Amino acid sequence: VQLAESGGGSVQSGGSLRLSCEASGSNWRNYCKGWYRQAPGSGRERGASIDSAGSATYADSVKGRFTISQDNNFMYLQMSSLTVEDTAMYSCAADRSVPCVGSWCCQRWDALDAWGQGTFVTVHS
Repeated sequence: VQLAESGGGSVQSGGSLRLSCEASGSNWRNYCKGWYRQAPGSGRERGASIDSAGSATYADSVKGRFTISQDNNFMYLQMSSLTVEDTAMYSCAADRSVPCVGSWCCQRWDALDAWGQGTFVTVHS
């Protein structure tokens, strides 16, 4: 599967943005998948993920502000109440090994074996 993100850009603090991840290839809905981010000078951070049953898990840093969803070959991240701390490169990724159901799915970096190129989000104060 190949992944391609879009929707990044610049937004003011308190604003909203929706990111899209388009997947090409088969069995996309069988994978757990998610959104991950890396701020300049920082390490990768988990954002939100969807397991193979369609249940979502959120990191504490985005819970209540971000919503992950999927529709056919697309995965979305609706982001609201953005702050400057949300400025980062956002990437979608998937674990193509086996279907996974549970909040632990797609949480291990070494299990994520398909990545998009990323889309950058800048939040201005």
